[in-house]
Amino acid sequence: MQTDYSNLAQTIAALTEAETDTVSLMATLACEVHHADDRFDWTGFYRVTAPDLLKIGPYQGGHGCLVIPFSRGVCGAAARTGQVQLVPDVEAFSGHIACASSTRSELVLPVFNGAGALLGVFDIDSNQPNAFTTDDAEQLSCILADTFRNAAAPF
Repeated sequence: MQTDYSNLAQTIAALTEAETDTVSLMATLACEVHHADDRFDWTGFYRVTAPDLLKIGPYQGGHGCLVIPFSRGVCGAAARTGQVQLVPDVEAFSGHIACASSTRSELVLPVFNGAGALLGVFDIDSNQPNAFTTDDAEQLSCILADTFRNAAAPF
C-alpha cells in the first residue's frame, strides 16, 4: 500500500485542529503516518530537549534509541543541518546508529514550528532497502509544517 498523502493530510489536519501541544501533535502524527503505509516499519519523533540533544518522543513500532546527540546518526544529521535526510541504504551512511537491526532505509525530516524553532526530527525507518522517495519527503514536509506551525518551542 502506498500512502495517499492527500487523505493523510486531511485526516491529520482534522485530528489536530487548534491543538498546540507539541507532544500531542507528535503522538497523533506518528500514529497516523505509521499506519498509512506498509513501508513504514518504525515511525516517530526525537525531540530537542537540550542544546544539541534529541530524546525519543512519541513513536509507533519497536524500541528506539533513547538519546541521540546532534553529532551522531541520521537523526542527528537532520537536526544539525536542518535538512531532510533520505537514506536508501543505512549501511552506507557513515555513523548510522542501529537502533533496530531490521532497518534498511530511513527518512528523517527536521520539524520546525512557525517561528522557525527546531522542535525535533520525524524519523521513519523501513525494513526494505530504498523504500523512500523525494515525493515522500516533500509530502511529509508539508504535513509537518502545517501540523506544527502553532506548536510551542521545546525549551
